[in-house]
Amino acid sequence: MSVNVIISGGGTGGHIYPAIAIANAIKEIDKDINVSFVGAIGKMEMEKVPEAGYEIYGLPVRGCQRKISLKNIGTIFRLLSSLYKSKRIIRKKKPDVVVGVGGYASGPLCYMASKKGIPIVLQEQNSYPGVTNKILASRASKICVAYENMERFFPKDKILITGNPVRQDIVDVKSKRKEACEYYGLDPKKKTIVIVGGSLGARTLNESVINNLDLIDKTESIQIIWQTGSYYFEEIKKRFNEANFPTLKMMPFIKRMDFVYAVADVVISRAGACTISELCITSSATILVPSPNVSEDHQTKNAMALSDKGAAVLIKDNEAEEKLISEAINIIKDEKRIELLSQNISNFAYINSAEVIAREILKIVNKG
Repeated sequence: MSVNVIISGGGTGGHIYPAIAIANAIKEIDKDINVSFVGAIGKMEMEKVPEAGYEIYGLPVRGCQRKISLKNIGTIFRLLSSLYKSKRIIRKKKPDVVVGVGGYASGPLCYMASKKGIPIVLQEQNSYPGVTNKILASRASKICVAYENMERFFPKDKILITGNPVRQDIVDVKSKRKEACEYYGLDPKKKTIVIVGGSLGARTLNESVINNLDLIDKTESIQIIWQTGSYYFEEIKKRFNEANFPTLKMMPFIKRMDFVYAVADVVISRAGACTISELCITSSATILVPSPNVSEDHQTKNAMALSDKGAAVLIKDNEAEEKLISEAINIIKDEKRIELLSQNISNFAYINSAEVIAREILKIVNKG
């Protein structure tokens, strides 16, 4: 008899890509296991999951407004509809286990599965859990986490530290340095700063570059790869003349992140959980600028988990335009500091997270 697994959740790449990595790991263990997804209608998982080759069902669920709002009336109706649709999906797919990776769609499906006596496994990417996983924790059979001290939020006996699943092409990037330099047209003798703010971009990081072009121009021994994000690219092109800065390579989106990690001496990034997991695996000397526009300020908590151990440098969003570029240049000139940051961040790396989580999921199925 075949095993059926449903993975639910999404909303952001930080939820979706680990979910797909877990699905792939399950299929590698046993290709005959049926894996399907449940996401939120209109969110990026409805596009990314089918691209990865998996079936996905959509729920109309949305998040609540934090303040009193008439929109919350519609949210309640969407939630009730999502609970009903979750019940129908469970009846149709007959899952042996449901995996919740966080995000709105995770809640209704995991709740209805637990009501039916179906075991649920949660995967929490952040050092400060999202609301959905905190609510579901008491119903979970196992909670896979990426950070220590999560017993503050979850029952201790259910916690398993696995790290966050990441793309396998970044596991051994050092061997790709020569190829990566050729791909991006970089000088292999120069130090490289990489600036990434997610696929849409980060205004603070972009403004930090634009407002410090004179400092960048004075530092001839470095080169910069700058992902502006697709949202900001056209606006920045109007403000920035690439011809005047041949060592500053600007692009809307980076397709070969493995190459970027291979050439990076210092990485400047937001502090999303999955990005941090990749930086740990690639042992990248890192400056983190947490986004202030996320729930529970969880990016700051993610960044502090590293900076408190000397594994990354934390710069606040409201201080970045003044401090960020000069700090990056100071670090890149200090070989000992780069080496220390690289060594310390590597201590947080979990290489086979997706496989560990997949085997834990199947262990629960086999006990049933």
